[in-house]
Amino acid sequence: MFNRNRFLRPVAAIASLSLMAGCGLLSDGSSGGKRPIVVGTTSAPSTLDPAGAWDGSWELYRNIYQTLLAYPNGATTPQPDAAQSCSFTDSTSRTFRCELRAGLKFGDGDPLTASTVKYSIDRIRTIDAPGGPAGLLGSLDRVQAVGDREVVFHLNQPDATFPFVLATPAMSIVDPNDYPARSLRKDGEVHGSGPYRLQSYEEGKQAVLVGNGNYRGFAQRQNDAVTIRYFQDSADMVKALRAKQIDVTYRGLAADDILALQQHGDSNLQLVDGAGTDISYLVFNPKDPWAKEPAVRKAVAQIVDRGAIAHKVYKDTVDPLYSMVPKGLTGHTTGFFDDFGDPSVPKARKILSDAGIHQRVPLTLWYTTDRYGSETAQMFQELKRQLEASGLFSITLEGRPWKTYVVGYQKGEYPVFGRGWFPDFPDADNFIAPFVGDHNALGTPYPSKEITGQLLPHSRAESDRARTVKDMEQAQQILVNDARLIPLWQGRQFVAASEDVSGGEQALDPSTIMMMWMLHRKTSW
Repeated sequence: MFNRNRFLRPVAAIASLSLMAGCGLLSDGSSGGKRPIVVGTTSAPSTLDPAGAWDGSWELYRNIYQTLLAYPNGATTPQPDAAQSCSFTDSTSRTFRCELRAGLKFGDGDPLTASTVKYSIDRIRTIDAPGGPAGLLGSLDRVQAVGDREVVFHLNQPDATFPFVLATPAMSIVDPNDYPARSLRKDGEVHGSGPYRLQSYEEGKQAVLVGNGNYRGFAQRQNDAVTIRYFQDSADMVKALRAKQIDVTYRGLAADDILALQQHGDSNLQLVDGAGTDISYLVFNPKDPWAKEPAVRKAVAQIVDRGAIAHKVYKDTVDPLYSMVPKGLTGHTTGFFDDFGDPSVPKARKILSDAGIHQRVPLTLWYTTDRYGSETAQMFQELKRQLEASGLFSITLEGRPWKTYVVGYQKGEYPVFGRGWFPDFPDADNFIAPFVGDHNALGTPYPSKEITGQLLPHSRAESDRARTVKDMEQAQQILVNDARLIPLWQGRQFVAASEDVSGGEQALDPSTIMMMWMLHRKTSW
């Protein structure tokens, strides 16, 4: 979601706002030509089956699958897509009804009906894949298909956030003829009803998308085809952008590359700097003999210098974060700063000594080597430096590629590990609920009865999300008190593009997922 008060500037060029409004990502140019728009990203899918992923795979899903609800350009609340209309039918937010559009079909012509939607949602819970999105459906009791076009969701508790859940790509509708009811699809094929068909896919290399003539929904494609290329690091991606091998980058620009584009870039490129809600944080595993100690976790929280990380590692392209709920969302607090203040070794030493810990604490910190951007390894080196410089910790660093990294933390192998979070939907609930409870997105059980049993149910009964602030503030304070999760930084969104491509600013939905159909080539200046 972009701050529209920020303006777009062509890289290394000086121009007035009125001039820039006529070109670049802010222009209203129409699509031109049949040449595919090529988009670069460092975030490759972990699986092509929506029932198996609660991660950046959603960026592909949004464009090839369809959900009942989604976010048209400019919307901040879910609007009908595969559905013609949706609403709660009761005053307690426990019964949610959707009527489907008429004539829905998958890309191969198979019909999409109410029973198809029920099948798709039910299989998510049946499969319950490790790292999958079943945890998003905790408030769902059952799905009912009424005729061909009516779907009714019966909830086990009031949940005003349920429409937001249905709008996530995790709830993508799949064809029962092609997707097993009890296992993930593994043949590398996709049958969806979204704006595009997946024509071909090379894991870790590229996805070729072509227009789906059977699509019925709000999206109006501004291009005929999009190719998504997956890169291992930012430098190679920017090199490809400068060489005109790709047209747009939308995820994974490194700080050095952003600065280079800003300061010494090419006047034929454009850069958008917008607000973001993605966050980076540390997770402590209570199975580890040291990480389970509250004093150890709080001592780490007391030492970590977020400002140094943001400045030294990320060159001020991210902002320090002092709560799991980022700035810009209703209910955000600064709990970690309020309780711990500035980094302090004496305070950390006292926290440990008061708990009877007088030796250097050995901790192993794990990170993924091919996700969250090129600076991840540098950030963990900086964390190691900070913690060891205190004289209170001995730090070992370990890294793994994402696919094996996920398996490791789900098995509880890591004492402390890094994670990033791109929101499922723009609500404070989504920066708390996924991380707590026995079944959460981290694979590390975090029972918190006050949050899961009181605060979240109470807030979800409130359809006016502005009235949930007290509940969200209390939940954040519990997270601070436990220090099981330690927030580090909040990102900003940078999109770089060649001068002849438009639509990039409008292409990011409130979860900062790119709607590829908004991209198009200018036909004139």
